[in-house]
Amino acid sequence: MRVVCVAGARPNYMKIKPVMDALERRGAEVVLVHTGQHYDPAMNDVFFADLGIRAPDRFLGVGSGTHAEQTGRVMTAFEPLLDEVSPDVVVVVGDINSTLACALVTAKAGPLLAHVEAGLRSRDWSMPEEVNRVAADRVSDYLLAPSPDAVENLRAEGYRDDQIHLVGNVMIDTLLANLDRARNVGALDRYGLTRGEYGLVTLHRPANVDDPEVLAGLLKALGEVAARCPLVLPVHPRAAGRLAEIGVPGGVRLVPAAGYLDFIALQEAARLVLTDSGGVQEETTALGVPCVTLRDNTERPITVEQGTNVLAGRDPERIVSTVRRVLDAPPAPRRPELWDGRASDRIAEVLLEGGTARTRPRPTDRTLPL
Repeated sequence: MRVVCVAGARPNYMKIKPVMDALERRGAEVVLVHTGQHYDPAMNDVFFADLGIRAPDRFLGVGSGTHAEQTGRVMTAFEPLLDEVSPDVVVVVGDINSTLACALVTAKAGPLLAHVEAGLRSRDWSMPEEVNRVAADRVSDYLLAPSPDAVENLRAEGYRDDQIHLVGNVMIDTLLANLDRARNVGALDRYGLTRGEYGLVTLHRPANVDDPEVLAGLLKALGEVAARCPLVLPVHPRAAGRLAEIGVPGGVRLVPAAGYLDFIALQEAARLVLTDSGGVQEETTALGVPCVTLRDNTERPITVEQGTNVLAGRDPERIVSTVRRVLDAPPAPRRPELWDGRASDRIAEVLLEGGTARTRPRPTDRTLPL
């Protein structure tokens, strides 16, 4: 079986690597396509190096642009590649523009399409990622769900049982495989930090960093939190300019964007994490580190229901009060079922045993009589 695996941005790399490895261990031919949606070395090269991902077989180099421009460029570049490679299955992961673009091209070209992290829903239609994940699910043959709530979402939306597979969380496969390495890279020494005596912050979502008023409110809250627990904020390229314009309060230390191993080390040793990232919500849950999410909703509710994550929204007073409550009484660690480091093996088994485009029902087929 020939499988095209697509990655385009930092959130994809940790998800695609274990899937590639599991497929290749079982004899599949894997073609890695990097769309180039993230092209900054701090968001790209260092992650490939940290995770041991081989060089992409194809690099599309699409770069930045509006959502429509970026999605269109990926589609235009991916279509002839797919015709040339002629895979049996295409695997897309997550919810970025590259995910949607390659899903649409694949659906029209004919190979089977598998969506890793299917069924996640934030219920926030203003989030571009929500549109991407819903549309990618709609055209996918395999809906590879990370958690029971994702399965429930898919069933409620009318997908067939033969499409839906509860496989677990591939992000946690990568985390557990690299945790010992991360602990030994010396990140705390290099940053001058002591375990349990700092908080870690990430900010990158457009709703949080593109509006100066919203960002100023978040920074005000971070300043109050930092008076009790010093904060470290690795700067995402999206947020760098805005942070420089507004300025950060005392107690909040800006550092360059961290590679994967450094960032896992910083998370694992933090007293708490404040974030607007879905992946960080998952990683902190697996690590048992208290997490305060700076959003009004999450497409990963299992991290709130069963993990260490607390939704605080974006109101500065609510953020500060939530953090104080978490610091005074940290939630007990609890890792969701199937976040066990074997999700990629389950994915590989589904794909390799699932049949071909000629033998299995396609997304809009009916398997029962009317």
